[in-house]
Amino acid sequence: MTTLTDRPATALLVVDVQQDVMEAAQDRDAVIGNIVGLVDRARAKDVSVVFVAHADEGMPRDSDAWQYVPEVQRRDDEPLVHKGYGDSFEDTDLEDVLAERGVGRLVVTGAATDACIRSTLHGALARGYDVTLVADAHTTQDTTEWGNIAPADIITFTNLYWGFTGAPGRATAVVPTAEVAFAPQS
Repeated sequence: MTTLTDRPATALLVVDVQQDVMEAAQDRDAVIGNIVGLVDRARAKDVSVVFVAHADEGMPRDSDAWQYVPEVQRRDDEPLVHKGYGDSFEDTDLEDVLAERGVGRLVVTGAATDACIRSTLHGALARGYDVTLVADAHTTQDTTEWGNIAPADIITFTNLYWGFTGAPGRATAVVPTAEVAFAPQS
């Protein structure tokens, strides 16, 4: 259903599951466990797994804080997209990586729900992708001290509104980890 012609493949997108981002994240261990399970399932079906890593002044590239959490291991043949903005597409090679693999549908996981996940969801939809958000495989930290709502409420709200988001010729969905279906890729 994607508006991207000749791109029938699916990719699992793992966004910013890095030490600093995940350190105090809501339901950290459960979310990471769900992501690990999805990565394993995607690999078993030969579905592309694409990792994204954010870097900025507070989390410099290759620092300890920048590293992916040890539970989530990227294979050498799996792409790592480097970004400096919330949207994983902005000023990165993500679009090229996905085009090379014929990807028109994304299954999105990672952090932070109210920043990089939200931006990436909208960036993908605006670029023509079908986008599924995995309801229990994204998270965020507590930013209530700056006036934000509680992390659990951010996650609930994002799941709710993404389920009602759409665009012509594109499909969006919110599903729990257990319901993510990866078809074998050809």
